Amino acid sequence: MASKLPLLVLLIAVTCLSQFYRVSNSVIAPELARDLHLSARQIGWAGSAFFFALFAVQLPVGLWFDRFGARRTVSAVSLLAVVGAVWIAHAANAADLITGRIIVGVGCDASFMSVVFLCARWFSARELSTALSWVFAASNLGTLAGATPLAWVAAEIGWRNGFLGLAALTLLVAVLFYAVVRDRPPGSTLPTTHKEPLGDVFRGLWQVWRTKGLLPLLSMHFFAYATMLTVLGVWGGPYLYDVHKLDGMQRGNVLLAMGLAQTIGILCYGPMDRILHSRKQAVILGTYVTAALLLALAAIAKPSLPVAVVLLVAICFCCAFGTVIVAQGRTLFPDRLGGRAVTTVNMAQCLGLTVLPAVTGYIVEGFGASDLAYRLVFATLAGGLVLGSLAYFRAPDNASG
Repeated sequence: MASKLPLLVLLIAVTCLSQFYRVSNSVIAPELARDLHLSARQIGWAGSAFFFALFAVQLPVGLWFDRFGARRTVSAVSLLAVVGAVWIAHAANAADLITGRIIVGVGCDASFMSVVFLCARWFSARELSTALSWVFAASNLGTLAGATPLAWVAAEIGWRNGFLGLAALTLLVAVLFYAVVRDRPPGSTLPTTHKEPLGDVFRGLWQVWRTKGLLPLLSMHFFAYATMLTVLGVWGGPYLYDVHKLDGMQRGNVLLAMGLAQTIGILCYGPMDRILHSRKQAVILGTYVTAALLLALAAIAKPSLPVAVVLLVAICFCCAFGTVIVAQGRTLFPDRLGGRAVTTVNMAQCLGLTVLPAVTGYIVEGFGASDLAYRLVFATLAGGLVLGSLAYFRAPDNASG
């Protein structure tokens, strides 16, 4: 295990940064709206922009993983995250913010998929779900940093200076990732990269898309993590501001609790497939409990703050089953298609993360950022989870034992 520790530390570092960038708009949304003159629709699009970038370059990143390795790919694209963070720090309007988040999104595109790609090589199939759950749970330190700590930074030195500091930290992590991480464990007979002819590259992609059970799994993956992050990373802060009138630090504290709940949820879901002897049952259980919690929040008009906080925290805990879907998807494919496989699976998640914040942004703007607007958002997200599950029932169940 000691030989794997440097790898795990750097994987956690790059995913922490990605998590921070994902959720950073939520707690400072009122300040961004004030300084950059943003509408609710523009806040929604800014939330989606990061994930649109992730979606757009998933396939190239998968090919780069297989051809150049995760180490070089992650280190190189992380430099774009540095550029994007500086761009956001100097934003003057909505277009600047959206552009900066697109650049950061491309820069973070390889982060989470490098976890799946490398852990699948460094850990056994039986250990994979647990290893992923530990890395993804630890990565939520970035989510937590995007809550109360970011609210404090924004209040003390301004959100612009906060993003400049983040750019410097991202550069440091990129350099260390290149210097420390290796694409395979010592003594492994697996090739580090695959330099395939172009025809073989596209035949491999076609093989991935023809894999039995992939499409039902993608249908669930479209809604799972995107639902949780639309609540935590996009509308949680505005909801607490518009409906419950919380200031920056108060919003940050609630979002911190939500991020902690998600972290604990990931750790709980990690070994659940071994306890239930079924990945599919773990996902279905999480889906319907989360949908019920969202519908409860949608049904209660102007809930008291304690009730709203409890429901928001519970949603983040119960909707943390995306790691199980990732592990389920990775085990459908041979190692030689590992990069293309994990990025193909992740495309569904990125597409969901692009669509849900943007669509819900129109709802919030259309109903004037009122209590009703947010209740409709919660109901829409619940309906999406149920819709995704209908196709997922046909997915194969490749339990880890």
